[in-house]
Amino acid sequence: MSTPEITAIRLSGEGEAAPDKDVLFVGAGLGTGVQALWAEAANELADRFQVIGWDLPGHGQSPAHNEPIAIGDLANAVADLVKAQHAAGTIPAGAKVYYAGVSINGAVALQLGLDHGELFDGIAVICSAAKIGQTEAWQERATFVEAAGTPSMVAGSAEKWFAPGFIEQHAERTTRLLHTLQEADRFSYARLCEALGGFDVRERLGEITVPIVALHGAEDGVCPPADGEAIAAGVASGQAHVLENVAHQAPIEKPAETAAILKEAFTA
Repeated sequence: MSTPEITAIRLSGEGEAAPDKDVLFVGAGLGTGVQALWAEAANELADRFQVIGWDLPGHGQSPAHNEPIAIGDLANAVADLVKAQHAAGTIPAGAKVYYAGVSINGAVALQLGLDHGELFDGIAVICSAAKIGQTEAWQERATFVEAAGTPSMVAGSAEKWFAPGFIEQHAERTTRLLHTLQEADRFSYARLCEALGGFDVRERLGEITVPIVALHGAEDGVCPPADGEAIAAGVASGQAHVLENVAHQAPIEKPAETAAILKEAFTA
């Protein structure tokens, strides 16, 4: 296993530390990009946080990574990114630091709580679970995508990612997110599928002491609200929220509502 290379992507602010704002790091799900997924929500959050994102390996602005990888490796990369932002002064002295991750990045969020909890004042797990899907199914997807390419996943993902009616009502947002999937590196995508196949922290939730907020969509067939309730009940300090008319991509489906829950949960 190896730690991938990732780059900080500023989603709000002018590139300098804002001494009056806390910092929120955000991550996107498999096949999506952080700018495409979080742009609208970041605008809603900008009055309260500096919002800094990162892309998964082979997605968006992050280079491809074709070596075996685990969710713990992704969490280590994020921890290194946070420490680098401290060293660079982007995170002001005394500022609180939070994390919010969607889908595979919700798994990263839980791993951060386990391995690097001291770096964060609160963590949000969005449209995710302590175990997502079955190992065999992830291995099958990895094999398929490595051969057929990520464009082969567009139609199926469109059906799972969005609540009924969203594609028709928000064609620009939908196209933006699906374009990221189409352009993602097939080998990186496959390695991330394998990482999800090996991820299971259901029996370790009680070790997480960082306050956790679980946010799920009522229409999510991948990670239903019950997964969020299990996370909130399993950690030392947890709360669960459900957004109506949302499936698997809450920050782009309901950006204002997602931002409002994060602001309330991550109180100063």
